[in-house]
Amino acid sequence: MHFRRTLLAAAALAAAHAAQAGTMIDNANGYTLNARGELLQFKALAFDDKGRIVAVGSAREVAAKAKGYQRIDVQGKTVLPGLIDAHGHVFGLGYIASGVELYSSTSLDGALKTVQTFAQANPQRSWIVGNGWNQEIWKLGRFPTAAELDGVTGERPAMLRRVDGHAAWVNSKALQLAGITRDTKDPAGGKIERDADGNATGILVDNAMELMDGVVPRPGDLERRAALDGALAALSKVGLTSVHDAGMGEAEDALFREYADQGKLSARVYAMIGDTGEAFDRLSARGPLVSYANDLYALSAVKLVSDGALGSRGAAMMQPYSDAPHTHGLLFYKNEEMLAKMEKAMKAGYQVNIHAIGDAGNRQILDGYAALLKKYPGAAKRHRIEHAQVVALSDIPRFKQLGIIPSMQPTHATSDQNMAEQRVGPQRIKGAYAWHSFLKQGSKIACGSDFPIESPNPFEGLHAAVTRQDNAGLPLGGWYKNQAMSLKQAFRCFTLDAAYAARQENAIGTLEAGKWADFIVVDADLFKVPASAIGKIRVQQTWLSGKPVYTAP
Repeated sequence: MHFRRTLLAAAALAAAHAAQAGTMIDNANGYTLNARGELLQFKALAFDDKGRIVAVGSAREVAAKAKGYQRIDVQGKTVLPGLIDAHGHVFGLGYIASGVELYSSTSLDGALKTVQTFAQANPQRSWIVGNGWNQEIWKLGRFPTAAELDGVTGERPAMLRRVDGHAAWVNSKALQLAGITRDTKDPAGGKIERDADGNATGILVDNAMELMDGVVPRPGDLERRAALDGALAALSKVGLTSVHDAGMGEAEDALFREYADQGKLSARVYAMIGDTGEAFDRLSARGPLVSYANDLYALSAVKLVSDGALGSRGAAMMQPYSDAPHTHGLLFYKNEEMLAKMEKAMKAGYQVNIHAIGDAGNRQILDGYAALLKKYPGAAKRHRIEHAQVVALSDIPRFKQLGIIPSMQPTHATSDQNMAEQRVGPQRIKGAYAWHSFLKQGSKIACGSDFPIESPNPFEGLHAAVTRQDNAGLPLGGWYKNQAMSLKQAFRCFTLDAAYAARQENAIGTLEAGKWADFIVVDADLFKVPASAIGKIRVQQTWLSGKPVYTAP
C-alpha cells in the first residue's frame, strides 16, 4: 500500500513538473535489451521533459546526467520496457464489452443461456451481436445451428462471431434478412454450412460472413469512440505501450489521428490499412505515414488475408484436413488476384502483412513475395506473414531467405492444442506454431496476441511462449515443448523484435538513450519468478513518453 501511494504521488509530481524538468526513476530492479539484443540490468532511468531517455544504468551514472530532475524511488520494483503487441484489433477489443461475451462459455447450453440473459437485459437492441464461441471447447463434434439460437433470441436477428473471428453463428431471422436460402451460392473464399438437404444451418465461414454486411447495423461515431476509450484503458492496464492494429479503415484512422492530436492516445498504434480497395486508395493518396504526433501513430502497412482459421477449417491446406477429408479449407483469392493486391501495396511503398494460417495459405504468400521481391528488389519493407501458423517444413527456411518476418501469437498454440493436431495430423503439426524452428534459423519473430481473439495480456503470451502451456498449466510438461522459446527470446519478441517488425526499433522496444521513455513497473521479477508464474505478473504502472498513463488501484 505504501508503494502504491508513493507511485501515485510520484506520478502526480512527474506530471506537474514535466514541463519544467526531466524525471529520474531510481532504485529500480530494471531489465532491458540493448540494440544488439543483449539483456542488461539497470538501477536508474532518466528522461527529459519531452519523454526521451537521457540515461540508463547505475544510480550514480544516471544521476550525473539528470541534475535537477524530479526523482521517483520505485523501491526496488521491477521496471521493464513497455511491451508491444504485434498483432491485435484495437476497436474489436473495445466492441467486445458492448455485446454478448462467449469467450468463457464451456458448453452449448451455457452459451445459449448467456445469449438469452443478454437478450432479456437489452430489449432495446435491434440486433443481438457478440463474440467468442468455440465449439471445440463445447466438445460438440459439430457447429451450433440457427435453430438452437432461435430458441433464445425470439424474433430479433442475432450474429455471434467465433473466437477466431473466421465464422459467424446466426439465427433464422438473420438468415432471412440477409436473403440466404438453399439457392444462395458460396461466395469466393467463403462457405455457407448446409444440412443434408442443402439448407443453411446458421454457420457462415470466412467471406460468407460478408453476406450479413448489408443488414447488421454498423457502429457509429459514438460507438467507435467508446470502443477506443475502452480498448486503450485495457491495453495500458496490461502494460502494452504499443500495438500493431491488424486491419482498419478510414473512420478508425481519423479517430486515431484525433486522439493523437489531443494527447488521448495512451498506446502507440502502428496501423495496417485493411486490404487494397477504395479505402486504401484514399488513405494512401499521400503515401505511407511513417510517424505522426511524435511516433504515437503510423499508417505505413497493409493487411491482406490469404485464408481462414484452423478452428473453423477455413485455413487453406495443401492436403485435406485429417479430421475432415472432404475439405482443404479456403484460399480467399486465386494466386494472380492475391499477387495483384500485394503488388499494388508494395508499389505504393507499404509494408505488406498477410494473414496466412494453413500451409497452402503460407505457400501462396511466400511464392508471391518471392516473385515480387525479385521484380521490385527495392520494395523490401520487412514484409510479414501474420500467424504463420501451419507451415510446410520445407517452407520455413524461405522466411529467412526472403526476409519475411513471422508475426506469431504464442497463446494461439496453447488455445489450439485441443484441436490442432486433430485438424492437421502428426506430420503437419511439426511445422505448426514452430517458434523454435524459426528462431534457430535466425528469423526475428514479432509476438502478439490477436486480441480480442486472445487476451491482450502480454504476460500470458510470455508464459505460453516459454512453457507451451495454457493458463491452467496444461498440458503437463508443455505441448510440443521442443518448439518453446527461452525467456529472453520471448521477451525480445514482445519488445525489440516487435518494434523491428514495425520498423520502429530506433524509437521504441528497448530502454536506451534517445528512445522514448515507454516503460512499465510490475509486481514481480520476470527473470526470477518460476515460469509457471509469468502469466500472473501484474502491472502497477505504465508510462508512455515519460508520462504515467496507468496506475493500479
